[in-house]
Amino acid sequence: MSPEPLPPVAPEVLAEAVGQLTARLRKKLDAAVAECAGKALAGSGGSVEVRFGEDTLVILRPGPSGAVTEPGQAVCSCLLAPRCLHRAAVLGAAPLADADTVPPADPEPSEGTPPPVTAPLTASSVPVTTEEARPSPTPAQVDAAAGLWLAAAEALAAGVTAGGTVVQAELLRAAHSARLAGLPRAEAAALRVVRGLRTARERHRGQRLSDLTAAFRTLLAGAAALASGAAGAEEVGTARRAYAEGGSLRVLGLCREPVLSATGYGGVTTHLLGPDGSLYTLSDVRPGGLSRAKGAGTASVALGGAVLDHAGLARGGLLIAGATVSADGRLGAGRGVRATPVRGADWSQEPVAAFFARPVREAVASSLDAAASAPGDAGPALLGCDVEVLGAADDHLLARVLDGGPLVRLRVAHPHPELAHAENLRRIGGFPGVVLRVLGRPDPDRAATLRPLAVGPVPGASSSLRLPEEWRGHADLGYDRLQGDHFPRPEAGAAPGTPGPAGTDPLADAPLWRVRRLLETGVAGGRRAVAEAARGADRTALGVPLRRAGLAGAAELAEGLAAEADRRPRDSFGRLVDASPDAYARAWLASAVHLDAAERALVTASWS
Repeated sequence: MSPEPLPPVAPEVLAEAVGQLTARLRKKLDAAVAECAGKALAGSGGSVEVRFGEDTLVILRPGPSGAVTEPGQAVCSCLLAPRCLHRAAVLGAAPLADADTVPPADPEPSEGTPPPVTAPLTASSVPVTTEEARPSPTPAQVDAAAGLWLAAAEALAAGVTAGGTVVQAELLRAAHSARLAGLPRAEAAALRVVRGLRTARERHRGQRLSDLTAAFRTLLAGAAALASGAAGAEEVGTARRAYAEGGSLRVLGLCREPVLSATGYGGVTTHLLGPDGSLYTLSDVRPGGLSRAKGAGTASVALGGAVLDHAGLARGGLLIAGATVSADGRLGAGRGVRATPVRGADWSQEPVAAFFARPVREAVASSLDAAASAPGDAGPALLGCDVEVLGAADDHLLARVLDGGPLVRLRVAHPHPELAHAENLRRIGGFPGVVLRVLGRPDPDRAATLRPLAVGPVPGASSSLRLPEEWRGHADLGYDRLQGDHFPRPEAGAAPGTPGPAGTDPLADAPLWRVRRLLETGVAGGRRAVAEAARGADRTALGVPLRRAGLAGAAELAEGLAAEADRRPRDSFGRLVDASPDAYARAWLASAVHLDAAERALVTASWS
């Protein structure tokens, strides 16, 4: 029989199972979790079984949601059950269930709420609600946030190397307490950290240490604000995305973007523009991975009875009556919503043309600032600009923004080889000198870098794209495939152009990489790794280059982090004792927040 994937497990079920283990069994838990790999088999009645030896069998019986949400849905046949290592190991090996698959603490659950994913949610299944977040945290929320801060500080001090199932379970327990206290944003941040720890420990191909570092920063910053009692509605969050009545709304298609998440979800997001220049999105993201991401580009739009697919909407428009809109511009599909297809607008026509006419630095600053204050994994907002392609350089293209703009790098929006992004960018790189109108996202982690989602011809330019009429003036780089006849023919006798120097990179040239390396070292190896990395002469080498570059604040914070990591207190008898993780977490967070702000300022300046 072929192995069966384990069903998702609610965080509190895993936390409870680990909490019931003795100290001796906890030391063996990570090895037992690794032993579960590939041993799950399908059982009777939709159950999943994992056998340990001849006499021990663990059975998981998922509920209607497909997840194990109750302790009684996980049983073991050994004599120590349910306080046994086998049961806890199987639960620890299973993926974590999303928060919305778990029965909510509210006795009146909403209907039709889909599981949250790192990509946009399916607009057709998002409930419409006007529930407002409470203006400030309650005493119960402050207590829950304090517990979450302590658990997160312990996980940070342990790092990936020591952040096994026991450490993760404590963080999940605190996350569940935050959920019961009505802190959904804090709970979501904790779940992102746990998933990041798991991915890093499994050495997953798509794992990035910088992502886990950012997840720790978000979790600690939010928990600290809530625990102080001074947090506002933004830090408290809402249990589900709030949709407000938008009345009548006319939106025009900009482009469509394939969505492929690491958790197995796939689909499409269509980006839309309102008459006042506001951006909106309509998404269709469901389980299915790559095949669904590729096919959803031509799937029907499920909004108010509109007879359109996403390909048609990206080049057309909708007149929506009774529209419901979230704070981040996502369109909801309530029962009272009605939508009628209308003619779209070419990128050279208003109001779309005005979107591309905005000064690029102003647009980048607004996009990055909005992304920094947005909850969860929300990325920068879209921006549009006209560029001249200079040529290929390494794994990206060099281009210059027209009318005296900066030199920018065009990088693939999604690297999966079966999506059209990479192929289209390679083809564009083969036509140096072509001018393009580009719609994409600025990369918040790289200087002057744009990840394009769609391209079109620049009005009035002779050396620009020549697209089919049915494409309505733009190509969606994730779905449409550019061909040679879409590009201008090179002039007779013209030599191929060269991209020339890439110019200075203020982010790479700044010694802030030393701080970033120190922070990521702490995430990977924990507190001891930071102490070792900055001990002795290395600590001087850390601060001097930063001060020479005028980054005295970064130097002071980094040196403070190194000193706190190396602090080894003693008890009244002179014996070494474990230092509290609280002060270390605060020092790490201060340095991480400062680094994030400094890098964002440098990225913004690179677009000048």
